[in-house]
Amino acid sequence: MKEKNAIDRHKLPMFRSATVRAWLVRKNDAVFVAYASIAAFSAYSCMYAFRKPFAAGHFTGLEFMGFDYKTVIIIAQVLGYMLSKFIGIKVISEISWAKRPVLMVLFIGIAELALVLFAIVSPPYNILFLFVNGLPLGMIWGIVFSYLEGRKFTDIITLCLCASFIVASGFVKTVGKIVLNWGFSDFAMPMITGALFFVPLLFFLWMLEGLPPPSKEDVALKTQRIPMNGKERKRFFMSFAPGLILMIIAYLILTAYRDFRDNYMADFWQALGLGNSAAIFTSTEIPIALAVLLLLAFLLQIKNNSTALVLNHVAIIAGFSIVGIATLLFQANRFPPVLWIILVGFGLFLSYIPFNGIVFDRLIAVFGYKSNAGFLIYVADFFGYLASVGVLIYKSFFQRKLTYIGFFISGSYVLSLTGVVVMILSLAYFKTKKRSLNARTTTILQLEGSSQ
Repeated sequence: MKEKNAIDRHKLPMFRSATVRAWLVRKNDAVFVAYASIAAFSAYSCMYAFRKPFAAGHFTGLEFMGFDYKTVIIIAQVLGYMLSKFIGIKVISEISWAKRPVLMVLFIGIAELALVLFAIVSPPYNILFLFVNGLPLGMIWGIVFSYLEGRKFTDIITLCLCASFIVASGFVKTVGKIVLNWGFSDFAMPMITGALFFVPLLFFLWMLEGLPPPSKEDVALKTQRIPMNGKERKRFFMSFAPGLILMIIAYLILTAYRDFRDNYMADFWQALGLGNSAAIFTSTEIPIALAVLLLLAFLLQIKNNSTALVLNHVAIIAGFSIVGIATLLFQANRFPPVLWIILVGFGLFLSYIPFNGIVFDRLIAVFGYKSNAGFLIYVADFFGYLASVGVLIYKSFFQRKLTYIGFFISGSYVLSLTGVVVMILSLAYFKTKKRSLNARTTTILQLEGSSQ
């Protein structure tokens, strides 16, 4: 009880959850998993209401310095989000339990204030405020995931959390479209949408605060998770640099592709003649989420961390392959546009979701390295959003005549081919690294036995 009270002592009264924490400790595993999954999924889904609703708008007829206005504000927000990921490498890897709820409320508050200013300040001056909006939001994922990592059920809870990538983005765009139908402008709609989700966010954050720390069994299965200073982060990265660099390349192209798809989905549907349907954003993403969750759920049954790491690689490679094959069949007129969008989304998220905690959590467990997955996630995220900015700038400056769908099709082939190659190389590296580690361990044990 003293430990529980110590956790709560430095928190605001509204986030003190010792009673809920004690209740969860007494409950069985199924209750814990359900509670943690609902809290994490819902909290992160609410974040999307502050980040993505403007993507449902079109900002028709507006330009800035000769460039499409929507593209400019997307670049501005992604620049802020990218910088947030860089800052998060330090902040998230060093964050303490007591600071998490306060930082999350602060970051969301800054993001909503930026949307208010985006609504009331005239263009093009309001572009700055979407940069400010993205600046704190990039650290929300790390805060939410820090509640979940290093547990025997991290995989299944994280899988449920990652479903928010698919469902929440579409749902928020649906809400944004409804707000537009209420008569609000493209500029006011993001502010209104965010405000609708602020109180629910606080409730789900309170639920996250009710989660107890990892148990002794969790630590034994998944390795102790600790904050990391600069020297520890460098030592960890250099220990696995070739494999991590390959994984970062894969995640880099996934993030750029996923962000482009997410930001211009309204324009895709408009070009396909379905732009007036608010439900299209949600109705096409829910099947993707269900299919990906069901397939990846198979991996959650695997207790051996080494086997799970290999199969996560296989799932990621399969996802890359599906994107390329589906696009090829769409261009050959074998698939209708809606089916193509769904299958490409399925392949994308089959590859993307494991990188957001699951594969890094397993990696740490395989090699028994005391660290935290938040560090790896934020290194990968920084380069991912750097690539996202690069893709948007490349499209705006060098491929202005190419339609969004045409550019997306070309990107699908690049994603598929590059992703398959680098993930095969990553798998080979980590398998070799594990064999080498096992050989050294065996040699040490033999030497100790002979000395006795």
